[in-house]
Amino acid sequence: MNRLPLLAVAGCLLITPMVNAQGKFVANYDESKIPAYSLPDPLVTEAGEPVTDAAMWIAKRRPELLQLFATQVYGTAPPACEISHRLVSAKKAIGGKAIRREVDVRFGAADEAHAMRLLIYTPKGAEDSVPAFLTLNFQGNHSVDPDPTIALNQNWMRSRKGTVKNNRALAAARGVAADRWPVEMIIDRGYALVTIYYGDIDPDFDDGFGNGVHGQFEQQAESIPQKERWGSIAAWAYGLSRALDYLEQDKLIDGSAVAVFGHSRLGKTSLWAGASDPRFKMVISNDSGCGGAALSRRAIGETVGRINTSFPHWFCDNFLQYNRNEDACPVDQHQLISLIAPRAVYVASATEDLWADPKGEFLAALYADPVYRLLGTSGLGGSNPPAKMPAPDSAIKTGSIGYHLRTGKHDVTDYDWAQYLDFADLHLKQ
Repeated sequence: MNRLPLLAVAGCLLITPMVNAQGKFVANYDESKIPAYSLPDPLVTEAGEPVTDAAMWIAKRRPELLQLFATQVYGTAPPACEISHRLVSAKKAIGGKAIRREVDVRFGAADEAHAMRLLIYTPKGAEDSVPAFLTLNFQGNHSVDPDPTIALNQNWMRSRKGTVKNNRALAAARGVAADRWPVEMIIDRGYALVTIYYGDIDPDFDDGFGNGVHGQFEQQAESIPQKERWGSIAAWAYGLSRALDYLEQDKLIDGSAVAVFGHSRLGKTSLWAGASDPRFKMVISNDSGCGGAALSRRAIGETVGRINTSFPHWFCDNFLQYNRNEDACPVDQHQLISLIAPRAVYVASATEDLWADPKGEFLAALYADPVYRLLGTSGLGGSNPPAKMPAPDSAIKTGSIGYHLRTGKHDVTDYDWAQYLDFADLHLKQ
């Protein structure tokens, strides 16, 4: 494996045990107890050749890294399928400022093909098609807005007291997550918002990949080695790409100016979607942590072993071999961010979200910077790359890589959205 000496980090040579006497995982949050590690260089090929220009990156190194992430981390998805779509509803919303639509998009032309429902808000009276934020949500489209005319999703839901019973949404779930979705702010800034319940694509539990899109494409996956087959993150990313297929046909949305956004596990998804589908013009990771923006080799907060134990369906089976063995993985997450170059990417962390390793997220963004500059674009901080992690609530958003550390917990807030909208003004409206 190739190493990048400049990014070598000296840690304690004694690796702190990750389990207690009862066999329960215990997270490390002590920087002095991070094991010594050295990151693989995004600008050195697996054969040890330095990548010296954009042509070599595009022709050789980028495909090599993309293949490694597909086969070793997220899994290989089947080829893109054709889609079909149907308008379900359309009405004025946000006090007449927006048009709200529900659109079913099917993974195929047949009526029985698996489907996901898009909830779409576009500015009313826009003179031209508008840029958009495309994102998955955790609790159903009905949770984004309390409007009772939004269909209550009938698919499997993760248990939530008071809003989900027997894995089915209750009417009390309407608008329960509205504070994460400032629709009016987004509309007022001239953007569309498109969101999809992630369970429409693949329900978030380990059933051996028989449900959701996995079940529909089981035959297509047979040609892929078992340990390299797509996990749920890759399936959700596949759904985002099929949603983009639809948005490219939508006359109210500029399909060439779409930002893919995600929080937590869906932030991991947005990064993989943006890396694997270059049509996304901007990519946003909000508190995505291990398997997302955070460097795996730091093994602080949530680790590869912990995430694979708790959520074995998120990644491909090959990723299991890196449990408590992160240094053996041929890739790390700064290279995932590098795969988005030269397109815009924004990574956000929160001060109290130590589980997601804010420092590791910042370092991954910083270590992706050389690839952006090789490709002729600005990197983190534009012409003035930061010498250290920024202070809380002080955003870096002048270059092609944006970053902020927000005060608070693992969440999505208006502060986060304000930074993303500012960043989008620079990269989606140019």
